Amino acid sequence: MKKDINIDDFKINAPIELKEISTTFDLDADKDKIEDELKDVCKDLADIQNAMYAHGKYAVLICIQGMDTAGKDSLIREVFKELNARGVVVHSFKVPTEIEKKHDYLWRHYIALPARGKFGVFNRTHYENVLVTRVHPEYLLGEYLPNINAVEDVDDAFWNRRFEQINNFEKHIAENGTIVFKFFLHLSKDEQRNRLLRRLEKKEKNWKFSPGDLKERKLWDRYQECYEDAINRTSKPHAPWYAIPADDKPTARYILAKILYDTLKSYKDIKEPELDDEIKANLDIYIKQLKSE
Repeated sequence: MKKDINIDDFKINAPIELKEISTTFDLDADKDKIEDELKDVCKDLADIQNAMYAHGKYAVLICIQGMDTAGKDSLIREVFKELNARGVVVHSFKVPTEIEKKHDYLWRHYIALPARGKFGVFNRTHYENVLVTRVHPEYLLGEYLPNINAVEDVDDAFWNRRFEQINNFEKHIAENGTIVFKFFLHLSKDEQRNRLLRRLEKKEKNWKFSPGDLKERKLWDRYQECYEDAINRTSKPHAPWYAIPADDKPTARYILAKILYDTLKSYKDIKEPELDDEIKANLDIYIKQLKSE
């Protein structure tokens, strides 16, 4: 790749305005080159994951958020397909089920956290609880919450508590060995329009379209406000947000994968365990035994 990726170009270290952040990034390479580089990075990432699996002391949580059509599903498919299937688990969080509503809103995310040695990918995340429900506070009325009997009961203090709870949740898991990445796929409104049109105009993509997509699109500005506030309130050193330019899918996939790889390779203690001294001393004997069969 002609252009190096600097993590700090995408990491949210200070308050941001989304309208000031570009939804495009020029890698100075054509699509085929970007895809080749992505494949190489993903293979390197798979090597790290294998070492993590053997090491068994860290888990990796990868949270992916973005507006409809931002490319979450295809990104997950392309970035993680090189990893050993036993080492990565993807969870797509939809509308909470009745059983999930019987618990607090973080419960279903907590039980889906990756075990040590594994990657967990959240396709939509616990942040839906300060995004979708903030745009549509009426949804909260179905969550059986104490003291929330009408939309008017959902005040600033309610959201402040939720952000505090989310920050505490992420701090807790980070302090106990989970490396947390949070990626916002930053899509422009024009590109979303183009992708929605493709869903309508290409028969094989019709199944992806829902009239609800157009209703939510009308709330674009409100969603952007809520994303911006959530990112600014919750991007922490132990659980940082990254704003990934998402108007070009291959570029977004490469940047995200490179951030994962460059960050994880900086953990010098992630390595495969050493063999027991006795086993190491007798390797030649074991080889000889097998070859003599």
